[in-house]
Amino acid sequence: MKPDLKSTRGSTKRLKWIAIAEAFLATLIWSSSFIFVKMGLDSLGPLTIAGLRYTLGFVMLFPLLLIRKAKIGPISKNLWLRLILIGISSYTIGNGAMFWGLKYIPATTGSLMMGLIPLLMLVGAALFLKEIPSGWQILGVILSLLGSGIFFAGGFQPGETLGLVIMAVGLVGFMAFGLLGRGIAREGSLDTLTLTALPLLIGGVITLISALGLEGLPTFSRHSVFIVLWLALVNTAFGYWIYNHALRKLTALEMNMVMNLSPLFTALLSWIILGEHLVGIQFLGMLIMISGVGFVQLGSSSSKKPLSELRD
Repeated sequence: MKPDLKSTRGSTKRLKWIAIAEAFLATLIWSSSFIFVKMGLDSLGPLTIAGLRYTLGFVMLFPLLLIRKAKIGPISKNLWLRLILIGISSYTIGNGAMFWGLKYIPATTGSLMMGLIPLLMLVGAALFLKEIPSGWQILGVILSLLGSGIFFAGGFQPGETLGLVIMAVGLVGFMAFGLLGRGIAREGSLDTLTLTALPLLIGGVITLISALGLEGLPTFSRHSVFIVLWLALVNTAFGYWIYNHALRKLTALEMNMVMNLSPLFTALLSWIILGEHLVGIQFLGMLIMISGVGFVQLGSSSSKKPLSELRD
């Protein structure tokens, strides 16, 4: 008996819309990370929040890792070295700097800075992987730089310059994370769960040890415990799971285009929860920058090996 072609198409379309809804949910969840971190900084140090979040994130993924252990196989010394570098570059340097920088800049500004990651990946791929950007990607870089200039045209508040410098260091860490992770993904030497979980453990523990040395023993309140557990369970473990589940039906370009809305979601949540607000010129700059990032990703869609997009 032949399958009903109309029914099959309808089922495929329905699954695609479910995946799009999951992508929007993942974007909303990760957009809220900046809000929860800002709230947590009232009682905990930035490195403490980062270390606890990612270490606990690994703990929550560990049962799944145990189930799949037989499918992973042995991990070579070279691969372990790269996993260690991924953990340090993303979670210790990248996210550690991001959390630290949020002490000095609004949550929306931090989310906007994270939107520059695809541009840095483009530059890094050109320098280290010899991948030449397309015309659309060059246009995207120009638009993003123009949008960033407009966003910050009104000048900086006290302390914002330091926060932006710290965030810039974190973005370099994320670029290294992207290039290293892409190399492993190309080889197909690790599955997505393992590639997510092991760097979480490595980077989380190193960040937590650094926090103990630099920030001392944390003093917890119900407020801070809730924020750390929420970031670990919802924004890390569940966020990565729903993101990867959506990628079963969405292309990398489709996912990234949804993820580009993150600064807008953060701006909305910041206004509702933190009372932060943007002036019209900042919204204009943000929209121009987001469109530029979209052009970068649009240009990558014609490549057989598109750039990876990494998120919180």
